[in-house]
Amino acid sequence: MQTTFPKIEAAQRDWFAVSAKNQVLGKLAAKIATTLMGKRKPSWEPSVDQGDFVVVTDVEKLVVTGNKADGKIYKFHTGFIGGLQEYSFAKMQQLRAEDVLMLAVRRMLPKTVQSRSMMARLKIYKGSAHPHVGQNPKPL
Repeated sequence: MQTTFPKIEAAQRDWFAVSAKNQVLGKLAAKIATTLMGKRKPSWEPSVDQGDFVVVTDVEKLVVTGNKADGKIYKFHTGFIGGLQEYSFAKMQQLRAEDVLMLAVRRMLPKTVQSRSMMARLKIYKGSAHPHVGQNPKPL
């Protein structure tokens, strides 16, 4: 018996499209992170990046459960003294709706060098239009 090891060059990357309209943030981010890692494929190997592309539309219409719309806080620091910026989920949805989903997915990916290439395959857009129609994305 020989164990086959997947090659990065032989990885076939598919395109998937998902609409974030009325989707729960955590559940959608977990599904996207699994697809970006390639765990949906039978030849999945932790050390080989063979994930797929994911195109997310209508990101401004994400929802959260419970009291997270006001209780969930995003913190950023400008680098200057006293430069701590804090935004609630509702405020973040208005200012930077793409960053809400991007941060949730990034934190679910493995903390390795591969996560940068995985995040490069995530395409997030406000509204229902996206420029990746030519790749014929399948629904996720």
